[in-house]
Amino acid sequence: MIKIIIMNEFLLIFRRDYTTKALQPTAEQLQIHLKQWDDWFAYLTDKDILARPVKKLDAGGVLLGNNTETNGPYRKMNESIGGFIIIKATDYEAAIKIAEGCPVLELGGSVEVRLGN
Repeated sequence: MIKIIIMNEFLLIFRRDYTTKALQPTAEQLQIHLKQWDDWFAYLTDKDILARPVKKLDAGGVLLGNNTETNGPYRKMNESIGGFIIIKATDYEAAIKIAEGCPVLELGGSVEVRLGN
C-alpha cells in the first residue's frame, strides 16, 4: 500500500528590530549569523521543504495611511519584516517545528507562520 502525504504551503515571515543600535550584531556576529541563514536554507533545500526558491527583499518603502511613502521597510516601528519564505509541511505543527530552526530567533526576532489557502 502506498501512503500519500498531503503537503500544505506555509508562509514564514521573519521579523526583528533592525533599528535599535544596541540590538544590532557586530560585524563578526553578523558574518556568523549570515552563515547560519545559509546553512538553514541549505538544509531546507536538501530536505525539499522550500516550496519556492529563497528571494531577498529590497529596501523598498512603506505606504502610510495618508498616502505618503517612507524610505526603507522600517517605518516608525522597532520590528520590521526582514524576509519571508514559503515552505511545505504536513500541518501547522510541522511548520512551527521547521520555524523553530530559524536563525532570526537567535537575534531576538520572530517568525510568523501562516497557512496558505
